[in-house]
Amino acid sequence: MGLCEKGDFAMLSLDRFGRHPFGVKAHFKESLVLTYALPLAALRPLVPSCLEIDSYQERYGFVAVALVQTQRLRPQFFPAFMGNNFTLLGYRIFVRYRGRDGRKRRGLYIIRSETDKARMVLLGNFFTRYRYRKVGISWEDDVITSTTGLHIQRDQSARDIELPDSSVFPDWRSARRFAGPMPFTFSYDRDAKLMTSVEGVRATWKPEPVKIVEAKVPLLAELGLEEAQLANAFTVKNIPYHWKKGVTEPCP
Repeated sequence: MGLCEKGDFAMLSLDRFGRHPFGVKAHFKESLVLTYALPLAALRPLVPSCLEIDSYQERYGFVAVALVQTQRLRPQFFPAFMGNNFTLLGYRIFVRYRGRDGRKRRGLYIIRSETDKARMVLLGNFFTRYRYRKVGISWEDDVITSTTGLHIQRDQSARDIELPDSSVFPDWRSARRFAGPMPFTFSYDRDAKLMTSVEGVRATWKPEPVKIVEAKVPLLAELGLEEAQLANAFTVKNIPYHWKKGVTEPCP
């Protein structure tokens, strides 16, 4: 049959679906993000060589632990009532990527994505390479836990919130630069050596500092990042969000 057998063409066609093939809309009821600082050398093995770790003072890189109560998530051409509601627990590294067009993009590289809905795992892993897996997630006011051992307790009544004692930032203004949202999300196909960039669009994003009473994130230890230090914590509420269709290209 020439260069490819019929089955190969089917696999190539199917493979394209895993690269965010259409725009997506959703509403964030709330997003809570904890950002952890680590030495650059600790994060380098987790990131493809064509990505630059987004650093602070050329010493620290950052891992974001993002919890999102997502409503009405659906392809952009579907009406809102066909969307899905779920909780997302995402682990991301702050990075920069220079595409083949020479433009440098700032964003988040996906390490792992967890959700409380099996449907989201199925669809998420079919249309993206965001590495979804199903876990139990409980979000009750000030306490958020998961069946993987995550435990976060915050104090929403706190006022005049100070940075965490372990923060590498001198003030909230500096910390805000690593509070999200980042313009782009990146996923990498190591076998094909392809990078997919997805641009996020939102009308407003005004993060409010959060006082974290306790935070246990087992994945950090699992990845060998036990020295991670909580650098900041922010929350936003009631945000319409839109992701554009993904752009995939060979990793430079």
